[in-house]
Amino acid sequence: MANPFVEHHLALLHHLRGILVALGEAEQVPEESHALFVERFDELIDALAHEAPENFYLGQDLLCQVFTRYPQIAHLVPRDLLWFFGGDCLHYMPDDEIDLYQQLEDRRHEAEANDEPFDWNQEKQLLAMSETDPRH
Repeated sequence: MANPFVEHHLALLHHLRGILVALGEAEQVPEESHALFVERFDELIDALAHEAPENFYLGQDLLCQVFTRYPQIAHLVPRDLLWFFGGDCLHYMPDDEIDLYQQLEDRRHEAEANDEPFDWNQEKQLLAMSETDPRH
């Protein structure tokens, strides 16, 4: 079984896959190429579940394709996935969001180095709240 950080991203991939399947069921995309895309998406989920190293390149490729092939659902792509796969995916994130995720990643690595528990979602909420607080 994968670690909690990978499990979190697997859950987000499953969520995005559900959106892609619904898009196909609504007949909003050409069926044959869409079916092949969903198959490749399933390969990504399987590779990540088995912690195969090639999953990052496949993840970058497929997430970027979501933005170009399915712009109507681009706003539904979980931002965590863009950060997780990195590379070209970061082109779809504004600089301030990249900064927030970098802080989050730094906190995660610090917690791991100190053998402390780390809750990605809770820390993300705390960072987001601190970003919106007015500074005096």
